[in-house]
Amino acid sequence: MLAVAQNNELDRGTTSVAPGTERTCALTRELKPTEEMIRFVVGPAGEVVPDIKRKLPGRGIWITASRAAIEDATKRNVFARGFKRDLRVAWDLAEQTDQLIERAALDALAIAGKADIVISGFTRVEAAMGRDEVLALIHANDAGDHGKRKLDAGRRRQTTEKSPEIVVVDAFNGAQLDLALSRPNVVHAALLAGPGSETFLTRVARLRYFRAGISPDAVSAHAPTGGA
Repeated sequence: MLAVAQNNELDRGTTSVAPGTERTCALTRELKPTEEMIRFVVGPAGEVVPDIKRKLPGRGIWITASRAAIEDATKRNVFARGFKRDLRVAWDLAEQTDQLIERAALDALAIAGKADIVISGFTRVEAAMGRDEVLALIHANDAGDHGKRKLDAGRRRQTTEKSPEIVVVDAFNGAQLDLALSRPNVVHAALLAGPGSETFLTRVARLRYFRAGISPDAVSAHAPTGGA
């Protein structure tokens, strides 16, 4: 059950951001779950700051968590109206927000890697596809098509009525995967069930929603994520 919705744009601070809460989008005026929104606060220099982890102090406003919505909110002066004051709004606020969401997902992947639940290397990933605990197949978005097609065929064979579809993640390039996993030449990887795996999938879902406007529930339910 969703928590009681708050109809005014400004929240009461991070203590009011309970799981399942709904907020009013300051742009569209729609009530939405906070999982589908991004919180913004005012920084010390009067600048608008994306509060991706919903932990920054002060009162905040909420915008639908898509690039298009934030770009529109910037153009329409929504932040100044919501906070009822003059503010510094970066012209590339949507891009800055994208980078923060992407960074959060890569940080979660790094934690999963340190927990030894990420397998990399084509041969090892191909062998892992027969295991029930594989939750996601990760391709570098600059990987060759041949390897992706072969591993995706294995992923499809693994999918049954009793086994949910394995997520395909191709939102990151090879250099980003190398850095996150502290391994060279990561082109293909598999995410196994374990500590941190759901955090990574949730953050990838947010990234996909932000870039493509596709519901986070699609990835949470282990559907393919697609690229960006």
